[in-house]
Amino acid sequence: MKHLIFTSIFTLTISLTATCKTLNINNFGAVGDGVTDDAAAIQATIDSCAAAGGGTVVVPGGKTFVCGPIRLASDIDFRVEKGAVLLALPDEDAYTASAFRGNRGEGMMWICGENLVNLRLSGGGVIDGNGVFFMGGELEDSYELKPVSTFDPRPHILTLININNLKISDLTFANSAYWTVHLVGCEDAAIENVTIRNNVKIRNSDGIDLDHSRDVRITGCRIESGDDCICLKNRREYGEFGPCANITVADCAMSSRSCAFKIGSENVDRIENVAVSNCVITGSNRGIGIQNRDEGEVRNVVFKDITIAGRLFSDVWWGKAEPIYVTSFPRAAADNKDGNWRFPKGAAAGRCGEVSGIVFENIAATSENGVFISGDTLGKVRNITLRNVEINIEKTTSYPAGFYDRRPCDGDEFTFSATAAALVDTACDIVFEGFKATIEGQPVIAENAIVQRACEGITIK
Repeated sequence: MKHLIFTSIFTLTISLTATCKTLNINNFGAVGDGVTDDAAAIQATIDSCAAAGGGTVVVPGGKTFVCGPIRLASDIDFRVEKGAVLLALPDEDAYTASAFRGNRGEGMMWICGENLVNLRLSGGGVIDGNGVFFMGGELEDSYELKPVSTFDPRPHILTLININNLKISDLTFANSAYWTVHLVGCEDAAIENVTIRNNVKIRNSDGIDLDHSRDVRITGCRIESGDDCICLKNRREYGEFGPCANITVADCAMSSRSCAFKIGSENVDRIENVAVSNCVITGSNRGIGIQNRDEGEVRNVVFKDITIAGRLFSDVWWGKAEPIYVTSFPRAAADNKDGNWRFPKGAAAGRCGEVSGIVFENIAATSENGVFISGDTLGKVRNITLRNVEINIEKTTSYPAGFYDRRPCDGDEFTFSATAAALVDTACDIVFEGFKATIEGQPVIAENAIVQRACEGITIK
């Protein structure tokens, strides 16, 4: 009898162990009819898998699972299988957890996780933010934002805070109402073969935001978004996580109505040791942008082997078709929904940090505007090298030209100038090596294509 009892317990243990390795949300009550809120069933599956020591949570193919907010867990592979759609619940009241802690003016969390290890998201399926539901009326090239005071209910798709050993691969994220993939204070992270396909009229629909994160690799991704495709930053709300550093981006295709690859504008620490290579940028209002607007510094960044095709959009979007943009200006003291979070605690004004050690090499760009390099004071932007950079300026839209966008900044929002292949304004130690320019089909020698204002140490080779 004792032997039989032991055998039964042993068999049950083996069965439970095998079961907890892969759990299907259908077995926990998920309906998948495209209407029912399956959040409770999905959360129960995640919690059961975590309680059993980890494993795979399966969102099976062939159905659309609507759900409200859910939280991920350590040692989980959250697998949305090919043919499956996970769709954000169309109910503004469901989203109450802020994506930025006490700052509730910049959106809420939908899928999230905090203080975790060994997390995977994979499977080949679609995670859809149901973005248009959360927007106001449709305009010519954007949607209106619904009126908000201190609370914005728009959900970010994925917010991951303080995750160690993270991999996101082979998924499609779509139609985000706010940021799509936001990594805060994460270390040892890889984002591979991910497609982000946002509605390009939705403002703030960033693709990937790396915030105070280190040792991150982004490879083989295709990103189309209204706002920045890939953005590195250090937000004030998460200042304890330190610098954003050791970032590699390679073999990605990007298209944005704002900036395809951006550093800033929020930066309260350091952004350093960044390498971006072998990327293609198309149809973007700004190609590569360093937009430093806070006290943090940007240094040791290399952009190499990149093709850029740009164009103008309306003033709703930051940028004036600058293919390369390197700036540092203090931000304006604005009384807006998140004004208390823009400056250090107790301060009524801010300052901007130094941008230095930036290299652009083997860049071929066609756009309606040229390179813009500028700072608020001489020396704030320095040691910038453009090596084998080709700029081809062609007017392709009816939007007005002849100025560069400084937003968000204190003082004048735009710098006005006749279109040039490069405008360098209040900067020093700038090297143009092998710089080539064509304006409306006419080649222009580098010395005549580069306009200088209040600069020191401009070298043209």
